[in-house]
Amino acid sequence: MDGFAAELYEVLPRASWSRRGFVMTSLATGFALSMQPVSAETITTDANGLEAGEVKVPTADGEMPAYRAMPATGGPFPTVLVAHEAWGVHEHIKDLCRRFAKLGYYAIAPELFAREGNAAAITDPQERGKLLASVPTDEAMSDLDATVVYAKSSGKADTKRLAITGFCWGGFATWMYAAHNPAVKAAVAWYGVDRKISDLIPQNPVDVIGQLKCPVLAFYGGKDPSIPPETIDKREAACKAAGKTCEVKVYPDAAHGFNADYRPSYNAEAAKDAWGLMLAWFKKYGVA
Repeated sequence: MDGFAAELYEVLPRASWSRRGFVMTSLATGFALSMQPVSAETITTDANGLEAGEVKVPTADGEMPAYRAMPATGGPFPTVLVAHEAWGVHEHIKDLCRRFAKLGYYAIAPELFAREGNAAAITDPQERGKLLASVPTDEAMSDLDATVVYAKSSGKADTKRLAITGFCWGGFATWMYAAHNPAVKAAVAWYGVDRKISDLIPQNPVDVIGQLKCPVLAFYGGKDPSIPPETIDKREAACKAAGKTCEVKVYPDAAHGFNADYRPSYNAEAAKDAWGLMLAWFKKYGVA
């Protein structure tokens, strides 16, 4: 057993879900169908000077598609996991990876819904909700673990300088992963929503704050009805009670998805400020 296989073997037995195999074998193309037409403010980051594109990440039950971007030369680079929104890895998430790569990061966004279906192709909110409810938290954690192993095996990712950031559903996943993997040095959750508790999703961020392994920075929109002030207050109180390093920034005039430049919810001022704070957070805690 080579080093890559041995490390993957150590990671994957943590998973306890019923393995179903992959529905998606490749990433979605373009933007999520339910979010079209895309905004005129949509940012497009070129791949000049980068190595960027789809890759396949070995997991317990097959290969998971992911998008990876990094500088074309040099390395190993600080590593950032990008946890996608409720639409999976579509063009916006790919662009975020390229933005990180332009800054000298190895950025990788695994398709964490690959067993459940192509969320980017779903236009019915109820159907998308059913998909989200069918994703076990421990499945997502194990897939993120496998992504770290894959990145490390490339020789281009310095996983001793590991961060995670995520948006919407990915913000939820960011909180959970910050409590799951002791190798993560810093986490930044953008409008991380709570999920409906079930056998597949047994906990929300507030429930795992006492287990956080790294500092967490969280961004919220003051006009986001999906994350009421009491949810934010409970998370802050839990962090304080547990003695964990957490910081919160609420943008009063921003809505949910304020960093999503392809959507009407985009707030350029808030997005720019939060992006800068995120990079400073990574640097402060030894990622950059």
